[in-house]
Amino acid sequence: MRIGIPKEIKNNENRVGMTPAGVAEMVKHGHEVLVQHKAGEGSGFSDEDYVRAGAKILQNIDFVYQEADMIVKVKEPIEPEYPLVRKGQLVFTYFHFACERELTEAMIRSGAVCLAYETVQLPDRSLPLLLPMSEVAGRMATLNGAYYLQKTKGGKGKLISGVPGVSPARVLVLGGGIVGEAAARMAAGMGAHVTITDISLPRLRQLEMELPPNVRTLFSSEHNIRRELPMVDIVIGSVLVPGDKTPHLITRDMLKLMEPGTVLVDVAIDQGGCFETSHPTTHSDPVYEVDGILHYCVANIPGAVPNTSTIALTNATLKYALALADKGWKKACEDDEALRRGLNIVEGKVVYKAVADVFGIK
Repeated sequence: MRIGIPKEIKNNENRVGMTPAGVAEMVKHGHEVLVQHKAGEGSGFSDEDYVRAGAKILQNIDFVYQEADMIVKVKEPIEPEYPLVRKGQLVFTYFHFACERELTEAMIRSGAVCLAYETVQLPDRSLPLLLPMSEVAGRMATLNGAYYLQKTKGGKGKLISGVPGVSPARVLVLGGGIVGEAAARMAAGMGAHVTITDISLPRLRQLEMELPPNVRTLFSSEHNIRRELPMVDIVIGSVLVPGDKTPHLITRDMLKLMEPGTVLVDVAIDQGGCFETSHPTTHSDPVYEVDGILHYCVANIPGAVPNTSTIALTNATLKYALALADKGWKKACEDDEALRRGLNIVEGKVVYKAVADVFGIK
């Protein structure tokens, strides 16, 4: 099979779909890998690195899409890429269809096979291809929240750790999944007072046992969240419903409960966001203010640390990419239920129920 690795063109997206080490494995299995010129540059991988791994370098993105049977990316295709995706081509990447009708309709029209990292799901309901970027995003969410808490950045002017004689900042993490746990662990390590919420009591018990003593757990309800908001300095939204839009846990009217300069970090923005006042931002223009509350809603948070992110992502995706290339997508998905759950759109038809329901598609 011919595997194409295009250069990501989304704003400040420096990750790349596969490392040279991943390419070498693909070549070892007898596949041809086509890498766009400078595709890995932002992640610290040169064209020479890819050539040594056995890849062929193509000069522009059009050639990659024209020649490849399978496209391996990081982020969803954006508007300039829509006409490049062709009928029957397999596109393996993060899609997050539920929050973007235009993308969904474009991929339906393309006739491509769209296999989404974020809905590949194991029998225990874990999401193996979302996990590595969730770990990165959770850690980065805390770092960014601490950064924008500075007065010069629009925050309250608090140091997240405090100092002897001065209390540390209070961090509220909504959602006890991989992102939430990573965010809470990072915030606790920085010395903050941390509260993490979830609707699963077994998960809260697990977090209670595993997280540091400066993290407390709280059952997630509107009443409990409203009670916490007047005291918090940073809120990290990390709720995920696989393949579906994220519920709004903080509504516009709840902003008035918080002190001016409170920082909201919406890690769930790829799936529509868990704050009503959220809208996607970019690394070049990451924050905005609503009613005195600072919002950080960058849709590709791990793109700020592309070397770490690309290596972590390839470590997770390579097994599945090899199966798809070795067997073809139909056989690979027949043999692996987790991979089959990743199918969202197949040759013009939506096959993932949550996406169909969001847009009223059969």
